Amino acid sequence: MKGNKMEWHAMPIEDVFRKLNTPKNGLTSEEAEKRLAIYGKNIIESEKKINPLKIFLKQFTDFLVLILIAAAIISFAMSLIPGEEGHSIDAILIVAILFANATIGFFQEYKAEKSILALKKLSAPTAMVLRDGIEKEIPAELLVPGDIVFLEAGSKVPADARIIEQASLQIDESMLTGESVPVSKNEAPISSHAPLAERSNMLYMNTLVTRGRAKALVVATGKNTEVGKIAELIAKIEEKETPFQAELNRLGKVIGIAILFIIAFVAFIQLLIVKDSLFEIFLRAVSLAVAAVPEGLPAVVSIALTFGVNRMARRKALARRLSVAESLGSVNVICTDKTGTLTENTMTVRQIFFNMQLCTVTGQGYDAKGEFFIADKIIDGAELKPLLECGVLCNDARQYLEGGQIRYAGDPTEIALLLSAKKAGIDPDIEREKNPRIQEIPFSSERKLMTVVCMKNGKKKAYVKGAPEIVLERCTHILLEGRIVKFSDELKQKILAENSEMAKKALRVLAFAFKEDVENEGQLEQNLIFLGLQGMIDPPRANVKEALEDCRKAGIKVIMVTGDNIETAKAIGKELGFATEDAMDSNELSKINDFELLKKLDKVEIFARVSPLDKTRILDALHKKGLVVAMTGDGINDAPSLKKADVGIAMGIRGTDVAKEVSDLILLDDNFVTIRDAVEEGRAIFDNIRKFVNYLLSSNLAEVLAVFLFTLMQVYLYFGEGVAILTATQLLWINMLTDGLPAVALGVDPAAEGIMRRKPRAKNEGVINKRTASSIASIGLTMAIVILAAFLYSFFTSEGDVRDKFFRAQTIVFTCFVFFEMVRIQMVRARYRINLFSNRWLWIAISASLALQIMIIYTPLNAIFKIVPLSIDDWLVIAAALASFAFLSYILVKLENAIFGGE
Repeated sequence: MKGNKMEWHAMPIEDVFRKLNTPKNGLTSEEAEKRLAIYGKNIIESEKKINPLKIFLKQFTDFLVLILIAAAIISFAMSLIPGEEGHSIDAILIVAILFANATIGFFQEYKAEKSILALKKLSAPTAMVLRDGIEKEIPAELLVPGDIVFLEAGSKVPADARIIEQASLQIDESMLTGESVPVSKNEAPISSHAPLAERSNMLYMNTLVTRGRAKALVVATGKNTEVGKIAELIAKIEEKETPFQAELNRLGKVIGIAILFIIAFVAFIQLLIVKDSLFEIFLRAVSLAVAAVPEGLPAVVSIALTFGVNRMARRKALARRLSVAESLGSVNVICTDKTGTLTENTMTVRQIFFNMQLCTVTGQGYDAKGEFFIADKIIDGAELKPLLECGVLCNDARQYLEGGQIRYAGDPTEIALLLSAKKAGIDPDIEREKNPRIQEIPFSSERKLMTVVCMKNGKKKAYVKGAPEIVLERCTHILLEGRIVKFSDELKQKILAENSEMAKKALRVLAFAFKEDVENEGQLEQNLIFLGLQGMIDPPRANVKEALEDCRKAGIKVIMVTGDNIETAKAIGKELGFATEDAMDSNELSKINDFELLKKLDKVEIFARVSPLDKTRILDALHKKGLVVAMTGDGINDAPSLKKADVGIAMGIRGTDVAKEVSDLILLDDNFVTIRDAVEEGRAIFDNIRKFVNYLLSSNLAEVLAVFLFTLMQVYLYFGEGVAILTATQLLWINMLTDGLPAVALGVDPAAEGIMRRKPRAKNEGVINKRTASSIASIGLTMAIVILAAFLYSFFTSEGDVRDKFFRAQTIVFTCFVFFEMVRIQMVRARYRINLFSNRWLWIAISASLALQIMIIYTPLNAIFKIVPLSIDDWLVIAAALASFAFLSYILVKLENAIFGGE
């Protein structure tokens, strides 16, 4: 018998004992050992374990990296041919870059995985159990179905269990059901059709006891628990490829096809006009293709992503993988939880009804600063003291000092009452010391009341709080303007109407009353004097409304997907600018088919009371519409949808370890504002990657075209025996200077102004879109033509023999390539209207590259590169070429803007 196959919640408790064959004094140790052998340990295996080697090898699987591996192998093979030994340098450089790239990716992912494992506190480590008729503490992993366990406030539920008996029991089930407030529990059987969130006689593994105590019978352990079912569901979901991983692979294929085309085209043209052997023609074509490979691209991409990830971390977002940082930039739908992400995750009193007047309370979260308003007029909180004092005394929550800061423990609703009193200058500890509690009748879900008796000025005084309709039934008088007057039906109706209005705003309303004569114990909760109402809600976080508006301006649809009830969701949604008229709950969702859901998604912005399956269904529908979806979650119930989403976002503070483990991004402050910031960073990262892809590929294309066109010119114009416009060593140096520091410095370019006013890019739009391809082709060709013109001018106007003239012209070409690419890098940035001097690291990198180039021209290093020192006249040729290239580039950028529009 598997524990998760039975409808335990629908059975009388005697039937549960009989089905599990459990005696009233608990299992024997011998029987428990037998059951442990059948059911296994009460643990849920981690979905994955860290494998450093696997993480490292994964860095070599991108298509672009595979191309570079092929280029390294070809270069190494060519270096074995006599006279081609120089290619070994290419092979060594490519391998070094590949290992550097893999190391960057490995350490980022490994560090993230280690940080997740360090947070793991998945199951209750111990449990109080009745074995052999004796209460004893055992490791929770040794629990078996049929064990009787004992729980109290603060305990983590160690397994799924049916309640035998309880006292004032409340459970925080938010990690499993999404319900934002603790739920009351009881022993009574309920309908077999009751959904998980409404099974009031059941306890579920990893939920938390916030109040009361219980004795319960374990019905399921380990993988048979509700948490275990979700873990199995997670395991079945395939590991997803992030949008950016797909894009890098697409880019790699484009470059691979381009390289094959270069080899074929160059070989064909040379075959027509050059009288060399087929082997020599093929060798030249392959050499040129290898030169076209942007060796530094993967490393520069990784470094840019690392910069982005670090910036995100500073803004409270921890990326699990480098590629996730960019993927956020392509998101066009965010499905967000309500509790703690859009809201404070702290109940806050918003309205008070006292003296038959409605008072508004300001302040956020656990901050004890706030003011009281009637209409628009500030009032002294001391005027509300009788009501607020009752809220403090009839209250089990407490405050304490930790690390020099005030902390709170207890039920969130009761903590809210402490804080509303503190805003009026009432110190809960002093009030309780002055009015010590001598008796209490605890709250229960059946009574919906809590009563305490305190000693006040030497006399007993009762304080009561509870559901407004229940408290009002027991009240015969009301405190008005400091006087106790008889309660009229008219006054009661006005109070009930006010309660109804507060409830419509999704406020959780409590009524308060007191009694001065408490000598008759049987009449303790009768003939009460009504004080007033306090209405509270988990309010929106500061700055969330602005962050949501920024996302909407950026073309990102935000959908609230919550486990809370629909009225609360709509109230918070309305405050934050969500469309509420088409809000749906789980019941409505279950009545429509997938086709109807697709149509509804164009309008619906709020889904309430959703189950894990509902979340997955909504996600699948969004994917069918071709959308890139980010999904937030914190509970175990969220894990399947987090894993399936394009970007799964877990909460760092209140998130379960399971949610963190399957997520792509962790919000260290659980705040939606951080998602907005991360999306902005993601878009900036993509812009920077597109910039240096444009920059590197246009530069490499210019090199290939210059070498290829020179080969054709050599047929008709004689420049010397067996010469090339650039040697392999020179090409390597150019690529090192340009693919190195300047390209890396682009990775820290600031975000373009208005980046969050753009629409998300199309899902199938790659790094190389039409505009970028046009830019690469036009600038690459322009650069090659201007540099060849400078070569021809220098060669045919300078003095000396053919060899001297060639080396001088070649040195000019070599230097032009370095200087031109420094202009090119600024032209790429100009497309995004970024201030010329906004990136100081770029200027440092450019200055360093130019200094290194000048150094090798005028030092003995020039012999290694086969170049000569340049004269003033040579520099004037370079300056003229540079000015021509800058002017033509400026014209091309203007044409691009006219054709494609600004970025």
